[in-house]
Amino acid sequence: MSCRFFRSVALIAMRCTHGRRAGGAVGGPVNTWYPRHMKSTAFATPSGQGSPTRPISAGVSIGHIHLKVANLERAITFFRDVLGFELTERLGRNAAFLSAGGYHHHIGLNTWESHGGQPPPAGATGLFHAAILYPTRPDLADALRRLLAHGIRIDGASDHGVSEAIYLRDPDGNGLELYWDRPREQWPRNADGSLAMFTEP
Repeated sequence: MSCRFFRSVALIAMRCTHGRRAGGAVGGPVNTWYPRHMKSTAFATPSGQGSPTRPISAGVSIGHIHLKVANLERAITFFRDVLGFELTERLGRNAAFLSAGGYHHHIGLNTWESHGGQPPPAGATGLFHAAILYPTRPDLADALRRLLAHGIRIDGASDHGVSEAIYLRDPDGNGLELYWDRPREQWPRNADGSLAMFTEP
């Protein structure tokens, strides 16, 4: 059976009422607002159908991020020497791949279209942040120690109920969230069973 890739995609918008402001990090000052109460929209059921669309497989996950960077060596140094990812492959002087635990790559970096470039201006669309999941709270604490030891400025830290997170920026101004998830049985929920995430210091 052949597969067809659709060129048009539907986007889910997330509207947030915002909480506290965080200062800049690596690469200069940044005005970032972190959401205090998060509300997501959902697709409306198509007319004539009595049930919502079947959800995606529970085994699906986000496999990797691939970032455009201005200086490849600087970016490698940050993700390898500061955060601790292992360099798995380089494509000459223009691209590199890094991972944790022997995976082929969790992070791709390239300068194909961005060598010597600048971060996008405020108000532009694009990546808000990439999130790196740590398996335990002590592992997240180790990440924080790494950041402080290298003098990396932290944008902020938050308890979201379901997780605890640290926010910062890489040398190219890309937002990063380092976090660990609490066990599912500890996630806060509303009376109807839906998640009740929040943002607190």
